[in-house]
Amino acid sequence: MVTVLDTTDKTRPRHPEKAHRPDTPVLRKPDWIRVKAPGSPVYNETRNIVREHGLVTVCEEAGCPNIGECWSKRHATFMIMGDTCTRACAFCNVRTGLPDALDPGEPVSVAKAVAQLKLNHVVITSVDRDDLADGGARHFADVISATRARTPTTTIEVLTPDFLRKEGALETVVAANPDVFNHNLETVPGLYLSVRPGARYFHSLRLLQQVKEIDPSMFTKSGIMVGLGEKREEVLQVMDDMRAASIDFLTIGQYLQPSRKHHPIDRFVTPEEFKSYETIAYSKGFLLVSSSPLTRSSHHAGDDFERLRAARAAKLGA
Repeated sequence: MVTVLDTTDKTRPRHPEKAHRPDTPVLRKPDWIRVKAPGSPVYNETRNIVREHGLVTVCEEAGCPNIGECWSKRHATFMIMGDTCTRACAFCNVRTGLPDALDPGEPVSVAKAVAQLKLNHVVITSVDRDDLADGGARHFADVISATRARTPTTTIEVLTPDFLRKEGALETVVAANPDVFNHNLETVPGLYLSVRPGARYFHSLRLLQQVKEIDPSMFTKSGIMVGLGEKREEVLQVMDDMRAASIDFLTIGQYLQPSRKHHPIDRFVTPEEFKSYETIAYSKGFLLVSSSPLTRSSHHAGDDFERLRAARAAKLGA
């Protein structure tokens, strides 16, 4: 059974916007989805550094099953712009509501934490901020700039929202020159209405394509969850769509239902099926593929970045 840190604020409902949804059964997890419970000395050290700088992590807010492993290696994924999202995606465990104002000191706080954790590679993500004129793009750029100033050798990966109807936002983030630009498609287009109703599949795909048009040298990355009710042929079509948008790196992981009020799990995809998806994805031309039940966007991100660079070098040298 997956054990994760419970960081829910017990003083207020975490998902009041989902209260109207009917309860759905949470399926028993199969044997192949098992992780270590958090609690090592290094895990506690990582948690203390995050708390010291008043930061939010997606590791905690999204209830990531890999938190014990990652934090025991001092790997934390920072979620900037608060812990409250303006969207209400049916799969997500992050709180929905009206967010607080941006913290102007957050870019420096993130940079200090990155330095203190001695991160060679950092992933910076955020909640959706539809309430901001630029969707938070300038704040992303400020975090990148502050981190580069303090730890210039740290490579930076951003996992951004879709910046829907935020003209110029994408260009602002790309101009800050992250090493990897990640934006997750999350699922197949036929499930967007029930899983990701506030987003648009082809907008997200176009966003990633535009990154390559602006800076062809920038690595692009995207991921989907499986087990939501998608069909195999739909997953393969998403792979083709991603390759048409020149996406370099694909992640595929098992959807794990956060609560009875979230989108139900349709099924648990077997490790053999994940391996099959990986083989097919490589045959379609992705530079790197991570496909397993516990794959998440930022899991092993630093090691994967080195593999990504090596794969590009090998391709260019061929």
